[in-house]
Amino acid sequence: MTRLLLAALLLLVPLAARAQTDQQSLVDRATLTVQDMFTPADARDERSLLRDAKGALICPRIFKAGFIFGGQGGECVLVSRGPGGWSSPAFYDMGSGSFGLQAGIEDSELVFLILTERGLQAVLDSQFKVGADATIAVATIGAGVEGDTTAALRADIVAFARNRGLFAGISVQGSIISAKSEWNRAYYGRPLAASQIVIQREAGNPGAAPLRETLARFAGG
Repeated sequence: MTRLLLAALLLLVPLAARAQTDQQSLVDRATLTVQDMFTPADARDERSLLRDAKGALICPRIFKAGFIFGGQGGECVLVSRGPGGWSSPAFYDMGSGSFGLQAGIEDSELVFLILTERGLQAVLDSQFKVGADATIAVATIGAGVEGDTTAALRADIVAFARNRGLFAGISVQGSIISAKSEWNRAYYGRPLAASQIVIQREAGNPGAAPLRETLARFAGG
């Protein structure tokens, strides 16, 4: 029911601001991912980390498929949290490749909670390799942070995944997260770097209001 109410809220955003673009569709799906990931009763640890987070990278659909050769990829939005609340989103791609004995498909929702300035600055780089520029601890949604790694609270970034499909889990180590400058331009009407959107807050789009409001609700502001 809550998901249905959120979908109705998305429909209330003015149509002019919600032009049917790939960018707005991604922002809308990111909003639903936040709802999915932080609503469950057993997501207390995740909500606690969100309250302390300096930012979040939200990937509504990371798709992985392979037989011998494999790879994963998807699109994400980056937001930061400051005195004025959550920022508007900047757009990113996520991709990686692998080789090994594997078969199957996987469809995952993924949220990176960025807990330190070091982690936020690493992601803001035009190209960020997970595990190389900032310490990252990976936790599975619903299992609780401490159940996955006792180092989670000391990490720069913690990732939570909700998986569907045949793979046992999602590996984000070595994944490349790259800024999508052309999507920023399309969504805000002018060329902007990610830092101008999420740190300097030089642009906004009314279509991102449900995402910002949903994050504020779960983070307590």
